Amino acid sequence: MRINWSGRGHDYSEEDIAAVVDVMRNGDPLTQGPYLKGFEADFSAQVAGGQACFGMTNCAHTLEMAAILSGVGPGDEVIMPGHTYCASAIPFARTGAMLRWADIDADTFLVSANTIEPLITDKTKAIVVVHLYGMIIPDIEAIAALARERGLILVEDCAQSLGATLSGKSGGTFGDFGCYSFHGQKNITTLGEGGMLTVADPETAKLVPGLRHNGHRPFQNQTDYWKPAMADVASDMDGQWPHNFSLGEAQAALGSSLLKRLPEMTGQRRLRAQAFRDAVAMYDELVFQKVEEPEHHSHHLMAARYDAPRDGVGNDDLIRSLSEDYGIKAIVQYYPLYRYDLFKKNGMGAADCPETDRFYDNMVSFPAHVGMSEDDFDYLCDSTKAALKRLRQ
Repeated sequence: MRINWSGRGHDYSEEDIAAVVDVMRNGDPLTQGPYLKGFEADFSAQVAGGQACFGMTNCAHTLEMAAILSGVGPGDEVIMPGHTYCASAIPFARTGAMLRWADIDADTFLVSANTIEPLITDKTKAIVVVHLYGMIIPDIEAIAALARERGLILVEDCAQSLGATLSGKSGGTFGDFGCYSFHGQKNITTLGEGGMLTVADPETAKLVPGLRHNGHRPFQNQTDYWKPAMADVASDMDGQWPHNFSLGEAQAALGSSLLKRLPEMTGQRRLRAQAFRDAVAMYDELVFQKVEEPEHHSHHLMAARYDAPRDGVGNDDLIRSLSEDYGIKAIVQYYPLYRYDLFKKNGMGAADCPETDRFYDNMVSFPAHVGMSEDDFDYLCDSTKAALKRLRQ
C-alpha cells in the first residue's frame, strides 16, 4: 500500500517527549501522583467545563465506570446506537441490562432525539450516545433535555470527538458522564492507551477514586500510618467490587502536554477534511456527514456513504479499486452491533435500524491521519476522483 491505514493519530513534539522523559527521570510515584492530578485539572479546565475528571487506563474502562455508576442491571434497558464501536456497548451489556438499538440520522450518521425517543419504555434507565467520527451530535441538547424529562442517565461516548464543540461546550458536558479516549489512533494519544471520565454530579464523583483504585482509602481512626495497614479496602457501592483502572504518571504528563496542542491539531484535521471534501465535491454520490458549523466536528475519521451512481456498483467496488489500482487502504467500519453473534446470543439481535444498515452497507472510510505528507494527500485526492469517475462509466 502506498497509503496505509495508520495506527498513529499524530506525531509527538519535542515538548511532548520532554514531558515523558521528565517523569522517567523524576516521577515518584509513577502512578496516582501529581502528574495525574495535573492532567485531570487541565482537562477539567480546558475540556470539561470544570466537571470532575478522572484519568483511566482506556476509554473502555471509563465506559465501564459509567455503567457501574449509572446503577443499571438486570431488568433495565439501555438505549444504545446500533452503529458504533463495540466498546460503547459491552460495559452496559455486562451489567445484565438489555440494550435497545437506536438508528442513526441519514444526514449525520449519528443518533438523534427522534431515533431515541420511540425506544424509551418504563424499563429504560440510561441512554448512551456516541459522537462518532469526530462530530458532536447536532441535537445533543435535545437528547439531554429528553433524558432529564424522563429521569434517565445520559452517557456520552466522546472517544472520537475531542476538540469539537457545540454551543461553546465540548462533548461529554451535556449529560451525566463523558468518556474520552487517548488510544493510539485518537485525536490525542497517551502512548497508545488512556482515557478520561468526566462526572457532572459532585456526589457521584466522590465514588470514583475508590472504584478506580482497588477501593483504597485511609483507615478510620488510624493512629499510626502503618497500622493496621497502609490503606483500607472498601466498597463505595453495595454489590460493586472495585477495579484498578489507574493511568500512569508518564501518560498523564504527556496528556497535559498534548492538550496545549489540541486546538492546533484539530485545526489541521479540519483543513485536511475540508480539502478532501472539496476535491471530490463533483462526485455527489459520496455523501459525508452534514456539518452545520466547523467547530462541531474534529474530523477524527473521514467516513462517507457511497450512493452508487449505477446498478451493479457498490462500496466494495470503490474500496477494491482504491486498494488494487492505487494502493490506498480505505476500510469499512463499525459492523452494526446487533449483527454480531455476541449480542444475538444474549438476546440483543432485534433492531429496527434501516439507516444504520444502509450506511454500513454503503460506507467507505478514507485514511485521514494528519501525519500524511502533502504529496500523499494530493495522491489520495486524485486517486479517489479517478476511481469514482471510473465507477460512473
